[in-house]
Amino acid sequence: MRIAAPETSDLYIPTKRPFNFRRWFASTGWRHLVGAVMVVFSSFPLLYVLSASLHPGGTLITANGLFSEINIESYRSLFNLPEQPYADWYANTLLIGSITSVCTVFLGALAAYSFSRMRFTGRRAGLLMLVLVQMFPQLLAVVAIFLLLNGISDIFPMIGLDSQIGLIMVYLGGALGVNTYLMYGFFNTVPASIDEAAKIDGAGHARIFFTIILRLVAPILAVVGLLSFVGTTNEFVIASIVLITPEKQTLAVGLYQFVSQEFSSNYSVFAAGAVLAALPVMALFLWLQKYIVGGLTAGSVK
Repeated sequence: MRIAAPETSDLYIPTKRPFNFRRWFASTGWRHLVGAVMVVFSSFPLLYVLSASLHPGGTLITANGLFSEINIESYRSLFNLPEQPYADWYANTLLIGSITSVCTVFLGALAAYSFSRMRFTGRRAGLLMLVLVQMFPQLLAVVAIFLLLNGISDIFPMIGLDSQIGLIMVYLGGALGVNTYLMYGFFNTVPASIDEAAKIDGAGHARIFFTIILRLVAPILAVVGLLSFVGTTNEFVIASIVLITPEKQTLAVGLYQFVSQEFSSNYSVFAAGAVLAALPVMALFLWLQKYIVGGLTAGSVK
């Protein structure tokens, strides 16, 4: 039995609409324009600093011509200047930033879990104190921090003035308030039924926290860790007051010497140091990006 093929006149062949630039720009084209402007606006300072770092002996004014001269002599000078131990500053910054971010995430997560899951006397007062602490920046307590560390130096020199451990403790004290409150709001979004199901299986608070909750709140842990690392590596005022010995200083304090009155001609070296200082932050952001954009409860019901 043969089936007759339909005639071509019965088939509907859609016709492609002619391209209309005005219609395309009104619907989606303006978004591309805004995106291109923002990319140029955000990338120009980066290209400017990179160009200045490749212009040996120049200043920020002479670097107006982007990449008019390319030379890596400034990068070599960073590690050859005896008065400025850039390698020590770099290592100190990574050490202080890593320890501070890890301890901030761990201690903040413990406090946030306690406020979110447990009911105890003073819980509401503690949350209120966290909100009030955020209203006063740590910079206002610079004089008190200096006097406190100076007094501690007479008893415990390892955690007093001119010690990296003391600086880490100061950073932790200033960051726990805001980070704990930030994590507390995120912990509340995790269903409490997950904890109840784990308790039925015999799990305690410690096991629930380390094996279940921390995996579900990985996005906020990544955000807090990244913000803590960036804030620690960029902090200047408190680090310049606490750390006195040049070999113990961080990059933010050490790089300032290249643009001070004594070394005012080393803007190219300063730019080279700033470019290298941005690499750990960029690498950390790329590594934590999958956790930041990950779902909250992805895989929790498997």
